[in-house]
Amino acid sequence: MKKNKINKSSSIELIILKKLIKNKLALISFAIIVIAILTAILGYLITPDKTPFCNEQFLELTTKKPGFKVKMLLVKKNEKVKKTNLLAKMFWGEQNQYYQIPINNFDFDNNNISIEEYNDVKGDVKIIKNINLADVLYSLSLTKPVSFNNNEISFYDIDNVKHVETIEKLKNKILLNNIKESRFILGTDRFGRDLLSRLLLGTRVSISVGFISILISLIIGITLGAIAGYYRGFVDDIIMWFINIIWSIPTLLLVIAITMALGKGFWQIFIAVGLTMWVEVARVVRGQVMSLKEKEFIEAGKALGYSNLRIIIKHIVPNVLSPVIVISAANFASAILIEAGLSFLGIGVQPPVPSWGTMIKEHYGYIIVDLAYLAIIPGLAIMLLVLAFTILGNSLRDALDARQN
Repeated sequence: MKKNKINKSSSIELIILKKLIKNKLALISFAIIVIAILTAILGYLITPDKTPFCNEQFLELTTKKPGFKVKMLLVKKNEKVKKTNLLAKMFWGEQNQYYQIPINNFDFDNNNISIEEYNDVKGDVKIIKNINLADVLYSLSLTKPVSFNNNEISFYDIDNVKHVETIEKLKNKILLNNIKESRFILGTDRFGRDLLSRLLLGTRVSISVGFISILISLIIGITLGAIAGYYRGFVDDIIMWFINIIWSIPTLLLVIAITMALGKGFWQIFIAVGLTMWVEVARVVRGQVMSLKEKEFIEAGKALGYSNLRIIIKHIVPNVLSPVIVISAANFASAILIEAGLSFLGIGVQPPVPSWGTMIKEHYGYIIVDLAYLAIIPGLAIMLLVLAFTILGNSLRDALDARQN
């Protein structure tokens, strides 16, 4: 008898899985969501700009078109830069050990490198700068001067260690390690930041706000819905009264009010969105619990002397998760949209944290010129991720109908 029950359960799971696999849109949506989650987790490990918040600015490179490339001279900072391990780098990025200077041309002049700083203005306007070869390659001591003798340069680094290097050797090191070509695949924004890096890191905000807000909404919604549906009576009346009040307030208005109360910031927006998305979960859970409470297995649990808490947690809640999962997928999409809207209004995550909503806000004025992609690209990212969660939620709803067949 037990074996038959297991086979029946397995067959139901198999039917659901087959229906999802046959749905190509569901598979594509699932793949998009997985890619977005991996992008959010890997973070700085896959962004071209690995500085905190991908906020390295090149004001001379503002609003460059996709595919733009330029030569960079890497000049070692005359300060100690804290090294980070792989895990810290993945989540928080790392400070760049070099100043990056966009250049048009360069040439060596004795113990200096002479650079023509990048300038795309037509005419004879040129900005020439000379930098000591040792200063390019090393973090120099600010108290001890660099001395030049024939073909050698003598200097002290920031740790007061003396170095003596030939000019030819320094030149070869610079050519090998300190002159590079940077390519901006999606171009740069109005502050000269790499658009691709900020777009990739913006995925982390959208995925995070979805997961955390859904987690908050599930904890509150399932708890209140289960209590209201199980105990009924006065407790149900109080909870439903509270649910109806929250339900009557427009979601965006409520989020704005909570955000204003908690303050602007990264975590505040997660909490604000989560505190407004539990109502639908609570209503569905309440209805499901009211239906399940009358089933024979619940009566059997009471007859065996199980506590109400055990019956709710171990026997009722697991049986209401299917519709909750479908609602959560739809709420995930709503959370992404709400966060983007709040960031666009300026009360979501604050600069320099990259958010797709903030990116649209900063560049929506460029839509009327030939730089419309600056706002369209993050807009497409929002649309694609929201659509993926919506389609997956609808597909899950259709697949779960197999339990009734």
